[in-house]
Amino acid sequence: MFHAAIAGTGHAVPETVLTNEDLSRLVATSDEWIRTRTGIQERRKAKEGDVLSDYAVSAGQKAMEAAGITAKDLDAIMVATVSPDQLIPSMACFVQQKLGAKKAAAWDLNAACSGWLYGLHIGDSLLQAGKAKNVLLIGAEFLTRFTDYTDRTTCVLFGDGAGATVLKATKSDHGVLSTVVRCDGEGANTIQMPGGGSTHPPNRPQTLEQNLPYIRMMGGETFKMAVRSITEVCKEVLKESGFEASEVSWVVPHQANERIITAAAERLDIPKDRCIMNIERYGNTSSASIPIALDEAVRSGRIKKGDLILFTAFGGGFTWGAALVRW
Repeated sequence: MFHAAIAGTGHAVPETVLTNEDLSRLVATSDEWIRTRTGIQERRKAKEGDVLSDYAVSAGQKAMEAAGITAKDLDAIMVATVSPDQLIPSMACFVQQKLGAKKAAAWDLNAACSGWLYGLHIGDSLLQAGKAKNVLLIGAEFLTRFTDYTDRTTCVLFGDGAGATVLKATKSDHGVLSTVVRCDGEGANTIQMPGGGSTHPPNRPQTLEQNLPYIRMMGGETFKMAVRSITEVCKEVLKESGFEASEVSWVVPHQANERIITAAAERLDIPKDRCIMNIERYGNTSSASIPIALDEAVRSGRIKKGDLILFTAFGGGFTWGAALVRW
């Protein structure tokens, strides 16, 4: 039976760097406070006039070039995002048009920071069912445009960027071995952006007066749930595929918080030096963080053919998941 292989990767990030020192001039914080609690030193910030779909297209073009395909070969385009160009139509439609991928179906996917993993789960299912041969899966976010820079608990976390992967149908022993995605809607209010939807539409004065179109988080609750959930789901995909944690070559986690990554790795008995991390340079880019980290690791030569890669993410919803891939 066919399954998905990650045939190409790419990423694109804004040039503007927002450092911890920059933030300390906006809000009561410091470089030490941010680094010790999150591991973040800097993040990228989109400039006025930048358009997110342009970054998604750039990342996608790099991934397609690496995979040896062109836009005409694409059967589907999935864009995981919580910060699209606009609500209607989907950002995937803009990406499809800009790429010239005329025959590709296109849609957005909102699973917050777990978006790329959810997309991998769906993309693998499409290829297994024979409904597609080439799928472009993109994670792209401009989170700084939904960040309240008067709230020091959240404004230090988020950055902008896009990462892309090409999923190709294969019958080889490489590719996706197992994926598991989960959700617990009881945690919906823990990570959220209340304003801008139909409950608190942008045309109501109180939506802006109450700062509702900004990301809000309950950090303590999120931390505990994240560590427990991703540990459990990682064990699940390993068991489902018949592997032990000791056999994992690399863990590529969502880049939310260095302490979450370290705590989960300890519970899995995986050394920290086998975790791909770039959070210090990009912060939390939500659905874009795994494909950005993956592309950097692939292009630097850290990830090699035959490596066993464990992906995992946790995000708003709560949503979370894991995937095991033979490179």
